[in-house]
Amino acid sequence: MIKLYVFPLSGHAHRPRLLLSLLKIPHQNIVVNLAAGEHKSADFLLLNFLGQVPVLTDGVIVIRDSNAILVYLANKFAPEWNPSDPAEAAEVQAWLTTASKEVAEGPARARLVTVFKANYDHGQLIDQSHALLRLIDRHLENREWLAIDRPTIADVSAYSYIATAPEGGVELGAYPSVRAWLQRVEALPGFVGMPPANLSKAA
Repeated sequence: MIKLYVFPLSGHAHRPRLLLSLLKIPHQNIVVNLAAGEHKSADFLLLNFLGQVPVLTDGVIVIRDSNAILVYLANKFAPEWNPSDPAEAAEVQAWLTTASKEVAEGPARARLVTVFKANYDHGQLIDQSHALLRLIDRHLENREWLAIDRPTIADVSAYSYIATAPEGGVELGAYPSVRAWLQRVEALPGFVGMPPANLSKAA
C-alpha cells in the first residue's frame, strides 16, 4: 500500500494527494503533526532527512519532494501525465521548476505570512505574485493547460499554491485565464481540494 505523509494545509503535500486522487490510486494518507514536531522526529528523519512533508513510500521505495513524487506516480501509473516526448517533457519540467521557484517564492510564501505568520515582507511578496500571475494569465489566454494540450503533472504542481493565493492576500480577480484554468483542474474527475485555512486561528 502506498503511504503519503502529509500536512493538510501544505500545498506541497496537496500536490501528490491530488494526483493520487485523479489517478484513483489506492493509498493511505498519514497526517504529520508539524506543531508537535513529528516531522523532526528520528523516525520521520529516516524517511526525509530534511524533515519536510510530503514523503511517499511504496513498499521499500521512499520518495521525498512533492514534484519528485509527481514524476514517480505519473511514470509508474499514468505516463500520459508526464510525457516522454523530449520537447513535451522539457515543457513539463520547466513548469515543475516554475512551481518550485516563482510560485513558491510568490503566492506560496505570501500565504506563509498570513496562515503561518512567517517573517517575510508581505507587500513585496504580493507584488511578486501579481507580476507572476500576469505572465501566467497571458500564457493561458489561448491554451487550456500549462505545458501541453492536455493536463499533466505541470498543472497539478502549479495548482495548489495558485488556487490558495487569496489566502495569502493575492487576489485572482484580475486573471480570467488563470481562473478558467483553475476551474478546468477542479473539473477533472477525482479532483480533491485543499482544506481552507482558518486565518482567524492560524498560528
